[in-house]
Order: sequence, then structure tokens, then C-alpha cells
Amino acid sequence: MISTKSPPFQRIYIAGHRGMVGAALCRALRGKADVITATRSELDLTDRQSVDRFFASEKPDAVIFAAAKVGGIVANNTYPVQFLAENATMAINAVSSAYEHSVKRFLFLGSTCIYPRDCPQPMREESLLTGPLEQTNEAYAIAKIAGLKLCQYYRRQYGVEYTSAMPTNLYGPGDNYHPENSHVLPALIRRFHEAMVEGAASVTIWGTGTPRREFLHVDDLAEGLVHLLGLTGLPDWLNIGTGKDLPILELARAIADVVGFKGEIHTDPTRPDGTPVKCTDVSRIHETGWHHQIELTDGLRQTYQCFLEEVGRGELRLV
Repeated sequence: MISTKSPPFQRIYIAGHRGMVGAALCRALRGKADVITATRSELDLTDRQSVDRFFASEKPDAVIFAAAKVGGIVANNTYPVQFLAENATMAINAVSSAYEHSVKRFLFLGSTCIYPRDCPQPMREESLLTGPLEQTNEAYAIAKIAGLKLCQYYRRQYGVEYTSAMPTNLYGPGDNYHPENSHVLPALIRRFHEAMVEGAASVTIWGTGTPRREFLHVDDLAEGLVHLLGLTGLPDWLNIGTGKDLPILELARAIADVVGFKGEIHTDPTRPDGTPVKCTDVSRIHETGWHHQIELTDGLRQTYQCFLEEVGRGELRLV
């Protein structure tokens, strides 16, 4: 049974606070808790001794684990060793050390990309580990599954409130706009912006344009995670999304409209499409009282404005 009574968390460690999700969490928690952060130079999450020292000195009573090595299809295909080893090591170190230092609540971020490639749509939480993974991000998915299952096992074996959230595709302020390693939505924003500035006649997008994807604004995710942090008795993991998807070609047209690109949009079927359909079943999180608030059209306008501001300040994220 889910309770809406909020546990008394005064010190919340946000792992990965410089990333898009972590930064959104810091914004959402401002004035609500004592937020603990650490840069990579201050804390190497792949070093267990450093992690133990950090938890011993900072004494957080809750953790939201948003740290991860992330990237798009090209990055996942090119660096599978790093995506599996670094993500799995960080998760194992953080979850294990948190328990050893009496952290009351651990909220681990998985991803809907860890569901089977061809699982029934919309994706329900029960679909995890029921079929083969999408090959283009298998290494990352295996690492995330390891962290999610470790939280489940700690909960089963020791009775702690260690749970996981499964966000759908995210976008928003502070996204990664690397020309090869970014995800599809920020990659398209940058591509259409540059094409508009250069006066290009057309833009070509990868794949057939037919795969369907769901997108959640990162500020909606942050509010959802803070909401979950105040609940007890949750399932081992819950999806967080909008429950709405659209074809990539339709997304491209929407972005072109927001950016002001007037040229043609072509597809390149020789490039990989990835998973054919990805849409979450969000009935479980809706039952807790949370719903997304930012619709895609409004979110795209806001995100493009943030992109322009980040370009103007010379702070566009390219990693």
C-alpha cells in the first residue's frame, strides 16, 4: 500500500547533479531540502573507497541516483565496454555504500531503454527481462538493469526503501548537443538550427522516420522523482513518462517548425532505426497522483529557447 506521508529527509544527495536530470532535480529541490552534490573531481563514483568516504562524511539520509555515462546510438555502439563497466560500477558502489552508511531512501534512475526490444506496447513494468534487449544500447541497458535489480535485492533482503524509476526519453535545459553522441531530440534541434542559420535547402534525418518515441520534459521528471521520494511502499520500479508517443519524422517536423527551418526533410533508411516503438504504460505512477504537466509542443519551444541562450553564453553542452 502506497502512503503519501513524507519521510523526514533533510539531506538529499543528488548523484550526477551537473547532468540534465541532476540539474533539474536541484532546481526542484531548491528550498525544500539540504541538497548534497559532488563533482567528478570531488567524487569518483567508480572508486568504492572514495564513495565510502563521501557517504561517511556527508551522511545523506536519501539519495537520488542520476549519475550515468549516457549517449546515443553511435556512442553506445562505439564504446560498449565503457557504457557497461562504468555504469554498473557506479551503481553497485553507490547502492552498496548507501546501505552500509544507513541511507534511509535510495531512488535509482533506470531507463525505458532497458526493456526488451520487442516487448508489448505500451511498456509495462512487468516486461523487464522478458526478452532480448535492443542491440544498439545493450551494454548500457545491462548496467542499468544491474543497478535496478541490486536495489530490489537490498529491499528484499534488508527491508530498505530502495526503489527505481524508469524515465522515458528526456529533453530540456542542459541537454547534450554533441553532433554524434547526443540523443535524437537534441540532435535534431541542433541540426535544424544550423541548417536554418546556413540557409540549407534540406535536412536528412537518420533512419526511416517511422519509429515511434515518447518524450518527457526533464522538469516534469524532476517533479515526479521528488514526488516519489515522499512515498513509501512503492513497487520495485515505476515508469515515468507521458504515455504518448509520435513518429520520429513527425518530431522532426515539429522541431523544424519551432526552429523556423523552411526546407525539406529527408530520411536515410541506410541508417539504423533502433527500437521500432517505445511508449510507457504510466498507470502505476498515475495511481500515486503524479501526471506530467509540460506538453511536447510547449516543451520544444522552451527547450529551443534554452538552446539559444546556452549558445549565446558559450555554455552549450557537447559531451
